[in-house]
Order: sequence, then structure tokens, then C-alpha cells
Amino acid sequence: MRKYEPIMSVARPAWKFFLPLALLSAAGFWFWYPAGIVLALLAFYVLYFFRDPRRQVPRIPGAFISPADGKVVSVIEVPCERMPGGRARRIAIFLNVFNVHIQRASYHGRVVAIDRKPGKFLNALNEKCSEENEQLTVWLENDEGVFGIRQIAGAIARRIVCDVKEGDSLERGQRYGLIQFGSRVELFLPLEASVKVTPGQKVRGGESCLALVFEEEARKGKFPSKDVALPRDLAEVG
Repeated sequence: MRKYEPIMSVARPAWKFFLPLALLSAAGFWFWYPAGIVLALLAFYVLYFFRDPRRQVPRIPGAFISPADGKVVSVIEVPCERMPGGRARRIAIFLNVFNVHIQRASYHGRVVAIDRKPGKFLNALNEKCSEENEQLTVWLENDEGVFGIRQIAGAIARRIVCDVKEGDSLERGQRYGLIQFGSRVELFLPLEASVKVTPGQKVRGGESCLALVFEEEARKGKFPSKDVALPRDLAEVG
């Protein structure tokens, strides 16, 4: 018998917010109807915010997929001591309070380091937040190199959740964390990566292709990974 897979689920942290609001809403309906309505709307917004939709992870050889839903706000080259040569290609994604806030691995790899940094809570659209805000960066390594995914708290977001530790292995598209509520996620790639998105473009976590490494080899079916080459997928991002 085929196992049932729900189209949409809710991240576990939602319940510690939803249940108190649901109880207060019930009390509100009993004592003062308008308060019950407001609290009920807040309770259902919590479920909406923490939604965790099923995503179809593309099988594109050498493709880095988006770690989060949102809008690309910048694609720049930055100094990065964790990357070979001390430089990286950084793709920044802004998540508003209506986006899905689950973070996913952009590519397969083993967690080799986790950098935690306390800081400010500037607006996540401010470029300074990348250096000054509270943040957590997961660095992964595989046969093709090193890459990093940074979760950044924003003016509204005040809690970063990361469910992995050093030594863990992640598959491309695998869930590993979330940010509460409204934030920014950045992807650090090798300079040779061919970026496939531009600022202003909306992306979907676990589905949108942000960049390709060894693009020519991938198109020729020579990419040195275990992924299966799918010409149709490559045509979509080319």
C-alpha cells in the first residue's frame, strides 16, 4: 500500500504559540466576542506562518537550490575566510512574514562547521544586517567543495532554529531549520558557480535553482556527482 504523504504540514515550534492562542481565543469568545475573533485569527496565522509545504526537489547535477522562500535582494562577491581563496559568491534572500520560513540544504554535504554570532536586529533588507545582525551559518563540504547557508534574524525575527550539528550529513532539499518571524537567508558559493537568479526574483525553497557549478560538465553528462543528469531540467535553468 502506498504511504500517504501530506501536501502541507506544520513545523513543530508552531504548537507552543498556537495552543495558548487557541485557549485564549476560546475564553475570548466566552467573555468578549471581538477579542475571541482577533485571537482566533492570530492562532490561525501562526499555523500559516509555520506551514511546511512538500516540495519537489529538482535533480539537476551541480545545482544549488534555494534554501528558503522569498525574494533575491542581492548577488555579490564578498570576502569569506571559510571559502577557498578567501572569496565567495553570496546570494541573499529576504523572507517577509508571509513567506514559508523553513530552511533547506541547497546541496548535499557534511556539516563541517557552525558559526554562531550574536548581534543586532536591523531590518533584514538592510545590507549591514549580513555582518551586524544575530546569525547562524552552517558550512557544508562534499567532493565538489565547500558552501555555506546563513540564517539571519531581522527586525521582527528574534529566534533562529538550527536542527543540525557538526558531522551531520544533509541531502539537497532536506529541512534543517527555520527563523521566527521574517528574516534573511544567504547562500555562500564558490566563485566559479554560475548564478541563475537576479535581484528582485522570487524563489521557492527546495525547488528554485539558484546556481550551477561545473555547468558545462553537467550539460555534457560529466559532472562528478551521484546525481542523475536530466537534460530537461538543465534546459529549464539555462
